[in-house]
Amino acid sequence: MSGIEERKGTRTQRLPREARRRQLLSAAHQVFVAHGYHGASMDEIAEVAAVSKPVLYQHFPGKRELYLALLDSHLAEFSDLLGQAIASSDDNRERVYNTIDTYYRYIRRESQAYRLIFESDVLSDPLIAERIEQFNAQLAEAIAEVVVADTQLNEAEGKLLGRALAGLSQVSARYWATTDDGVSQRTAVELISLLAWRGIARFPKEN
Repeated sequence: MSGIEERKGTRTQRLPREARRRQLLSAAHQVFVAHGYHGASMDEIAEVAAVSKPVLYQHFPGKRELYLALLDSHLAEFSDLLGQAIASSDDNRERVYNTIDTYYRYIRRESQAYRLIFESDVLSDPLIAERIEQFNAQLAEAIAEVVVADTQLNEAEGKLLGRALAGLSQVSARYWATTDDGVSQRTAVELISLLAWRGIARFPKEN
C-alpha cells in the first residue's frame, strides 16, 4: 500500500498527500489533547486517523516530528491572526484593542490548540521551546515596530515593551479562560486594552 492509500472495507481510498497530512494532524491533535505528548502513541494516532502505521510513518518519522508539525501549524495560524490584528488599523489604540481581543478570541475558540502551544507536558524539549520562543519573539517585534515608529523609544526599548504587552495579553487571557468570575470576554478585553493603552500613550510621541 502506498503512502496515500488506506483500506476501507474491501476498497482502497486514495487521498492527495496534503489532504492525508491534514487528516493525520487532525487525528494527532485529538490524541495529544486527550493524553498529552507523553501519553500519546503513534498506534492510537493511526487508529484515530483510520490509517495503517506504515502510512503514518511515511508522513511523519516519529511522534516528536508529528508533534512539531502540529505545533507549527497552530503557531502559524495564531501568528497570522495576531499579525492581521496589528495591521488592522493605523490608530494605535485600536491596534492594542484588536491584538488583545485576538488573544482572547483565540484562547476561547481554539482552547485545545492554545493548550498544546502553551501548556504542553513537553515544553522543556529544546526544539519545542525554540518554536514557542520564536513565536513570542516575532509577536514582540511586531508590536515593537509600531511602538518605536510612534514614540521616541529606541529598538531595544520597543522590544522590551513588546514582550511586556504580549505577556500581558497571554497571562490575562489564560487567567480569564480558566476562571469563572463573571467577567465577560468583551469586558475583559476592554479592561486589559485600556490598561495597556494608558501605559503606552504616556510615552513621548516621535517628532
